[in-house]
Amino acid sequence: MKLYALLDYETLVKKEWTIQRFISTCKALHVEIIQYRDKQGDKQRKIENLKLIKSLCDISLLINDRVDLVEFCDGVHVGQEDLKNISTCKQKAIVNIRKKIGRKILGISTHNKEEILEANNFDIDYIGLGAYRATSTKNDASVLKESLSGLARLSFKPVGAIGGVRVNDEIDGVSFAVVGTDLYEY
Repeated sequence: MKLYALLDYETLVKKEWTIQRFISTCKALHVEIIQYRDKQGDKQRKIENLKLIKSLCDISLLINDRVDLVEFCDGVHVGQEDLKNISTCKQKAIVNIRKKIGRKILGISTHNKEEILEANNFDIDYIGLGAYRATSTKNDASVLKESLSGLARLSFKPVGAIGGVRVNDEIDGVSFAVVGTDLYEY
């Protein structure tokens, strides 16, 4: 299983880490994708941080939610609510995002069988599926635990297990372990 790192800016600050230290840890762990999430920062901080991350490594970099910032990275990851904010029809939302980002990486969050089956028909590169465990960064997430592997097998796309995933977790049917807080233990 490959590692996909979630760089949540608020967690980074809380843990008193620098972006440089985070990237160094990602390199040491052979992370293949980094997702940058910054719910509080202004657009300029996000752009500066994306540019800094790109200057420090050649790991694929995605931005969370912000389709308008995709020019500074390798793709975007959007949640179900973000899709609804773009269009009431998720298929149309995906088409609109794809028009803006071209062939860059596009991933979406899923949480259940219905969302996975729906995502099978979308022009996306992967799904995030979770939450695997309870997590401090997403209070409203339903915990899937053992049922995640069975749900992952329903996907035609590569699956990243999200939510409370640890670096050393082995989850059947999953391509990526999307790890956030656990990275700060390394």
